[in-house]
Amino acid sequence: MAITNPALPSFVEHRVKRDGGSLYVRDFSGAGPAFVVLHGFPDDSHIYDLLIPRLVSAGRRVVAVDFLGFGGSDKPVGAQYSFPQQVADLEAVVETLKLERIIPVGHDAGGPAAINFTLKHPDRTCAVVVMNAFYGNSPGLRVPELIELFSNRELRSLAMHFLQSPQQFAWLIDFQRNLLQQGLTDAQKVNYFEFLGPVIDNNFRQQPSAAAAFAQMTSHLHEEVAANTARIIDFRRSDVPVHLIWGKADPYLHLSVAQHIQSQGKNVSLHALDAGHWPQIDAADEVAQIMLEVR
Repeated sequence: MAITNPALPSFVEHRVKRDGGSLYVRDFSGAGPAFVVLHGFPDDSHIYDLLIPRLVSAGRRVVAVDFLGFGGSDKPVGAQYSFPQQVADLEAVVETLKLERIIPVGHDAGGPAAINFTLKHPDRTCAVVVMNAFYGNSPGLRVPELIELFSNRELRSLAMHFLQSPQQFAWLIDFQRNLLQQGLTDAQKVNYFEFLGPVIDNNFRQQPSAAAAFAQMTSHLHEEVAANTARIIDFRRSDVPVHLIWGKADPYLHLSVAQHIQSQGKNVSLHALDAGHWPQIDAADEVAQIMLEVR
């Protein structure tokens, strides 16, 4: 059975100033604290384009952010991309759009930004939603092969060789994409390839591309995991509700990662869905139902 995807509602575009460039932000009108949706790598905020109509049609406001270096945001020459920079990107969006309180929504490598904003600004955060992400060391955490290659600094010359060859890098992306779709239903696989493929491909085919940001962000992965492991005491003390929405078929950030994160907090709920690494794509209806209960 085919998956029906509603049309994207109208939105207001913003350019939010950052050092050396600006962020591309799409603002979908609605009431209540805004869901500020954050992507990982190697994608951008369009990974939420199946979820956004379901939230907006129910009257909720959604703000979709492309981190600096990705998607429609600027890609300044010589920019230094990092996980702390992405937290600052989120802070700039909140201040520029004058958002009093928000619900940050982090997927994949966007999870740390959502959580660390929450820990830094609990007074500006109603709740936080995390989908198939990581935060600190978790037993059983497995990094996708593509990310493992680019995060290993001893293999940097090999990684950069692939990145400088569009044909070879496309082969790597395709290799990883095929592994990530394992465990999905036939309908989910069709949706996955038809929807997700262009989002990732466009990120690298556009000029300038997201290649520099991708390479730098992945190179900081292990340091970020260590830094967030050191912050886990702050996570344990936080009173802000955390809602984990997890695709059970993710072969890397699998359910045990979510269960470990849940065990570290005092106000953490876990919703396990029949979905893969991108539950907002594979199970958009179910994800929307859960998020619409978050205030």
